[in-house]
Amino acid sequence: MSPNGRALLRGAALIGVLVVIAGLGAWFLQGTIPRKIVIASGVRDGLYHEYAVRYAKILARDGVKLEERETAGAVDNARLLADRNSGIDAAFMQGGVAKSIDSTALVMIASLYYEPLWVFYRDKATLTQLDELRYKRVAIGAPGQGVRAFVEPLLAANNVSGFNTTLVPLSNIEALRALQANEIDAAMFVGGVQSPAIFQGLHDTTLKLMSFERAEAYARRFPHIDKLMLPAGTVDFGLRIPPTDVKLIATEAMLAARDDLAPPIINLLYEAAREVHSSQGYFEAPREYPNTDPVDIPVSVDADRHHRFGPSLLHRYLPFSLATYVERLVILLVPLVVVIVPLVNLLPQILRWRARSRIYRWYGELKLLERDVDLRSGDLPIDKWLADLDRIEAAAARIKTPPSYASEAYTLREHIALVRRSVMAKAEAMRPVKSPVSSEASL
Repeated sequence: MSPNGRALLRGAALIGVLVVIAGLGAWFLQGTIPRKIVIASGVRDGLYHEYAVRYAKILARDGVKLEERETAGAVDNARLLADRNSGIDAAFMQGGVAKSIDSTALVMIASLYYEPLWVFYRDKATLTQLDELRYKRVAIGAPGQGVRAFVEPLLAANNVSGFNTTLVPLSNIEALRALQANEIDAAMFVGGVQSPAIFQGLHDTTLKLMSFERAEAYARRFPHIDKLMLPAGTVDFGLRIPPTDVKLIATEAMLAARDDLAPPIINLLYEAAREVHSSQGYFEAPREYPNTDPVDIPVSVDADRHHRFGPSLLHRYLPFSLATYVERLVILLVPLVVVIVPLVNLLPQILRWRARSRIYRWYGELKLLERDVDLRSGDLPIDKWLADLDRIEAAAARIKTPPSYASEAYTLREHIALVRRSVMAKAEAMRPVKSPVSSEASL
């Protein structure tokens, strides 16, 4: 095999080795993508639990197991998610609870839907402001639940506290039953219409629903709060629920995760949220959710990219595992290609340089010798010159070059012969010349 062929073979072998290394690296990185994650949901009779069950079925289609951990609620979820030793990877949260914990390690994958504050009460008068709950018995949710974290700052802003009001730690169905039994005067809930306690409360004709007269003011004072309107009859046209337009204040439910959760899993969770929450709701327009508009924790860069551009081409047409492997292979190959392509482009030039260098290295020595022959006078080292030429010529004869460079090798030999003729001419000039006079005298 010619030297060029061997060099090309070595280059191909190098490329093959690099591709194999990239493939093994991609396989290793593939193993870092978890096939099981744990999500903190909420109480069993809440919406978070129902959504966790639906998410688990969606992720199972891509071979990822979503394990649910039931908790007290959104505050408990945020606390567990912030704790690196809790084993929680993702959680349902709501705006307003992050300030109660260290949220620096948390990111929002998506906001999911509006979660209004519902205040059901028993009173002959019509209540329109939270300060009218002062001196009453009010269920505000158990510690660790999102409703309590949401309403406590609002009650404090209205000078409603445990000093002047009986704040009862009841929530969900338990709080609704206490209100229906007249054991308390009001109950506060945060969640969607579909929540069992809220849905039943709306259909209970013995209870009233507070319409917030100052809903706009809450939205101005609290960044995580929005003003909503529930038009009359929206929940049930036939039963006229609600009987009149109701002004509500709301936060947003969020799907949050730790900031070190693998991007492919974040994308899967976002797609699950899209499948579950993109339809029209009582307050949400079609495809309004999920979105990545900030609520009160930073938005995941990967989730925001996924929201704006959608799934990659690979994930649209390949199974999850294969798509993620190919993505990682590409990530590893791109830097290698950046290095390999210039090397491949330089390879012919390198081969030419190597072939010519075997020939040209002798030109330098031959040029010095030729110059010495031209400029030297007096006693001339003819024997040394001839020995040097013999050595150079023998070395030139041993040079192995590709056929395309054979002419340059022959040219070198011609130049050696040219210098040899110059040396021989010098040697001839040094020989003594016999004079005619000397010849005649000898006769």
